Amino acid sequence: ASSRLQHEYVPSAHLSAPCTCLAWAPPGGRPPPSKDGPQRKKRKSEVAEVNTQLDILAIGTAVGSILLYSTVKGELQSKLDGGHDSRVNCVRWHQDNCCLYSCSEDKHIVEWNTQTCKVKCKWKGDNSSVTSLCISPDGKMLLSAGRTIKLWDLETKEVYRHFTGHATSVSSLMFTTVKPMNENNPSDGITGLYFLSGAIHDRLLSVWYIRSDGKEKNAVMAFSVTDEPTFVDLTISEVKEEPVKLAVVCRDGQVHLFEHILNGYCKKPLTSNCTIQIATPGNDEDSTPKPVPILAAAFCTDKQSLLLVYGNTLQPIIEKVSLNTTESHVCLIRDIQKVLSLKTDVAVTKVKTPVVNSDSKVLVPGVPGHSATVKTPSSGKEKKKTKRKPGETEESIEERLGALDIDVTKVKTPGGLPQTDSFAVLLVQGLESNDAEILNRVLNTKKESVIKNTVARMPIHAVIPLLHELTKRLQGNPYSASLMVRWLKSVFSLHASYLSTLPDLIPQLGMLYQLMESRVKTLQKLSRLHGRLFILASQVAASEAGQDVTEVNQTAKLVYEDESSEEEGSDDEMIADKESEENWDEDEEKEEQSDEQEMAMEKEINGDSDLEPENESEEE
Repeated sequence: ASSRLQHEYVPSAHLSAPCTCLAWAPPGGRPPPSKDGPQRKKRKSEVAEVNTQLDILAIGTAVGSILLYSTVKGELQSKLDGGHDSRVNCVRWHQDNCCLYSCSEDKHIVEWNTQTCKVKCKWKGDNSSVTSLCISPDGKMLLSAGRTIKLWDLETKEVYRHFTGHATSVSSLMFTTVKPMNENNPSDGITGLYFLSGAIHDRLLSVWYIRSDGKEKNAVMAFSVTDEPTFVDLTISEVKEEPVKLAVVCRDGQVHLFEHILNGYCKKPLTSNCTIQIATPGNDEDSTPKPVPILAAAFCTDKQSLLLVYGNTLQPIIEKVSLNTTESHVCLIRDIQKVLSLKTDVAVTKVKTPVVNSDSKVLVPGVPGHSATVKTPSSGKEKKKTKRKPGETEESIEERLGALDIDVTKVKTPGGLPQTDSFAVLLVQGLESNDAEILNRVLNTKKESVIKNTVARMPIHAVIPLLHELTKRLQGNPYSASLMVRWLKSVFSLHASYLSTLPDLIPQLGMLYQLMESRVKTLQKLSRLHGRLFILASQVAASEAGQDVTEVNQTAKLVYEDESSEEEGSDDEMIADKESEENWDEDEEKEEQSDEQEMAMEKEINGDSDLEPENESEEE
């Protein structure tokens, strides 16, 4: 009623498992009077409306566990584990017993027993993730939706009806009627009921009718809104003539109100009877009124007035608005700044600020006996020197220390170059801020000693980021690789003991290892190629050098010819040649004859002469 925060629960591991969905347990095992209790979700107004106090809140998390939190005791009652291994999309309480139903990204629906905190039943709900659930008014059926909508029989866990559903995943499901409009078949609790569904990125809310024959799979009517519906509330139609009232909050911060008697098929999408917006008055410094987003809306028990939740999600304002649906568009003017500032003053601040005389001296924490005046000159200088060079930082610190009367040995670096300790600081800063300029400046150092000292002085936590940065640079320009290898060498030699303690070292350095392997593999081929090219280049160079030398003239300066002697000499040579050739032939013949004689002699000695004449001729 006062739109003040009543209770806050921060889970201990709230970072590892954010809350994804909420549902209030029905008080005392009975549904709240005249409300669709289990379908209600994330509504602060509910606490005020329900006579019996709501206590247990089921919280679905992103890691698949469900927490049961008692708001009365202000503590976690129990944790439901082992049902889902992925994000829980929706939780719904059964009206009568202590059962809880949940659906998840892992495509399954789980039925929990909340007394024992155990899984009662688990079955596959869809081929893709199941995003929304809704329990039928009689508690015997369950609607589930991913993109298609299925109606399950809770006893047998079998699909009773199929509906086409939406193109995107369904975000809201709720029944719009409690009992069938036609009283022909009173025994069945589900046939003849209407239910509503909305999906993400879909500007149409569809209404479906459950028929006895199950032939009708498409929506019987649709409500069109201006943007994706984020929050839906409705009044349930008890009697046939009573219209269903529907309040739809859209992503654009408007509320659309519909009023329609559900009486079968309707071809065209129905537009809203009334649209509500909230805006700032715009009469102060800002002359233009600004829209204030509406976060949620819910009908009060009288079904005439509406509770609107608007403003900031951290501190929303809840207001009861009586409806006049004759106007098609209502814009409420609310000065949200004034309301918020008043509320915060009342609610939060109990600290009194003392009235202080302007001349009085205020002691601040720090060096005893110093007032706040010490800080002023340095802060002024800092404002002036916004664009300071990294080398100049020491100077301002000296001045500050000088103001505190502490002796400082003046550090002057030769040539204005930063020392290795400032290199280490720069390197860590560069790695944390991912500043390419700083990293280039540090990593392009060629001095081995500077590299070694920098790596030695850098903190342990920066080793792995440095290795990742070096790996990234090794993949780039081949020239940079020669510089990076020096850094790698220092890192591995100085921080080997730390690296060997890391459990996930192999995946961390896997890429670097593969990179080195691939580089080393080509080394042999490259060195061979280098050798060949070297020989080739040296030969080319030699031939070019040879061409440059001035050619020596090879022709004789003087030639003396004696005719007679030349002719005689040539005749003599000819005769000599002929004789030698004849002698050669004679020699050969003589050798052949002597060979034959020798063979005949051998045959006679061996007794081979009495061979047949044919054989002799063959041998000859």
